[in-house]
Amino acid sequence: MPRLHALSISIGGRVQTEPAADATSFSPSDYVSQWPGIYYRAAFRGSRVFFRVGKNEEILHVAVDGDETSLVKPDPGVYEVQNLSGQRHEIDIFIATESVDAPNTFGGFAIPDGEQSLEPAPRHLQMEFIGDSHTVGYGNLSSTHTCTKDEVWSRTDDTKAFGPLTARHYDADYQVNAISGRGVVRNYNNFAADHLPQAYPYVLFDKKQAYSDPSWKPSVLVIALGTNDFSTKLNPGEPWKTREELHADFEATYQRFLQKLRAGNPKAYIIVWATDMADGEIEAEAQKVVQQVQAGGDKDITFLPVNGLAFTACNGHPSLADEQVISNKLIQLIDAHQR
Repeated sequence: MPRLHALSISIGGRVQTEPAADATSFSPSDYVSQWPGIYYRAAFRGSRVFFRVGKNEEILHVAVDGDETSLVKPDPGVYEVQNLSGQRHEIDIFIATESVDAPNTFGGFAIPDGEQSLEPAPRHLQMEFIGDSHTVGYGNLSSTHTCTKDEVWSRTDDTKAFGPLTARHYDADYQVNAISGRGVVRNYNNFAADHLPQAYPYVLFDKKQAYSDPSWKPSVLVIALGTNDFSTKLNPGEPWKTREELHADFEATYQRFLQKLRAGNPKAYIIVWATDMADGEIEAEAQKVVQQVQAGGDKDITFLPVNGLAFTACNGHPSLADEQVISNKLIQLIDAHQR
């Protein structure tokens, strides 16, 4: 291997830096992530580029000048892209899969000494997408409802979910802060785990490091929660004795979450969307929360109903066609707001 020097890197999503654990490191730090939708960008002038993959359980899309290939559960180590022209190139690595069980590690990019480091093309917009499996892109590559756990994992591609689709339309940097199965106050069928608002403030799901990045100032926040709160019936022993009690808890907690998001993003346009699943209960409750926030004085928040999706992907989740429908509705709303 030639002598290498690290490239500067642009990171999309929440990443924790840790001391590099491998002797082949290009830089003193590794990048550790767990939220979906993480991506890394770098640019250079030369004929070869290297990147290092650490501990992972992921599918990576590696794109050089838009020409993409995928690595499925790549072994830790150094990978090389070679036989490039000696011109300017951009390399992008996207994590396509969801990583709830454990974080992933990325060791950065490098090029041989004598080749030129460049900066990735700047982006002037930032967008954030917050939610559950619908925002993750859970099983969206599947043409069948029935999927094993492994098939859900392999058929999930966050890069083709509505959030990244929408961000790419605007050439915006983005974050996808979503976890499958999580709700506002109640996870799917009330399984035990942090609800999304409890996990949201942190870089990783161990909640050891709070997320803070003064440069992250999204102009648009898109939130979709409530599917897991309401898509199953209440079980004996749950905190809510009636659906009405669950509604009240959901509305109060969701409203507080939106108010915290507003406090941290005072100039953002906030879109809350929901489907007509669960006989319209999700949509009705989400809309009620937005109306409550609007009544409190926030006029830059909008509710968007998204009805009539096919839900033909894994376990009744949005398909690739549905992802495009959702993205188109968001783009139409954002464009109207900007006029």
